[in-house]
Amino acid sequence: MTVLEVLIKYQQGFLSGLKVTLQLSLIIWSSGLIFGTILGGLSARITWLALISRFGSFTLSGIPILVFLFWLHFPAQAVFNIVVDPFYTAAFVLSIVNLFAVTDIVRGALLEFPAQYNIAAKVCGISGLDTLLFIQIPIIFRQTLPTLIITQVGMLQATLFASLISVEEIFRVAQRINASIYKPVEIYTALGIFFLAVCLPLNGFAYWFRNTFTRNLSES
Repeated sequence: MTVLEVLIKYQQGFLSGLKVTLQLSLIIWSSGLIFGTILGGLSARITWLALISRFGSFTLSGIPILVFLFWLHFPAQAVFNIVVDPFYTAAFVLSIVNLFAVTDIVRGALLEFPAQYNIAAKVCGISGLDTLLFIQIPIIFRQTLPTLIITQVGMLQATLFASLISVEEIFRVAQRINASIYKPVEIYTALGIFFLAVCLPLNGFAYWFRNTFTRNLSES
């Protein structure tokens, strides 16, 4: 049985797993990018918020995602005597990780933004709102987009951890199919091709964008 034959025969299962993976990814991406950008912007201006976000990032950097995920799925629910759908547990854990990653990226870009750009805009009589909309945001977007894309690709790949707490995403579906027909070469090759098809173009675009449009602002 070839890779294509496996995909055709078990297409319903793969499509079902893919749907769950994409749903999980959309939650992680949207929450992380929206709230991470807001928190990054605020923490660049508010000292105590910066301390909190840095502490959160530093703490998460010392905890493997898998340990964080298992802790919230098993011990935490046992302590509080609750049962939470593993999909939502995985979405929450990975969204928190993504949120702090995006926060660090945005805060860093804002803190590194050259003061002379704002001074020049003020001298030219450009209002604060116009400076934000037409100078700061476009430059910061250009500087952060490649890193944000690569980070989101990493979060897509991290959704595989959700399979370990019984979320029926694409990796868990592949495991179940392999358990029934034992075709690991074909099944995991198909899975690898899927991630290559999604992740490589995104990473390639990020590197192209960085090499084409991003530059060291400190040299301006």
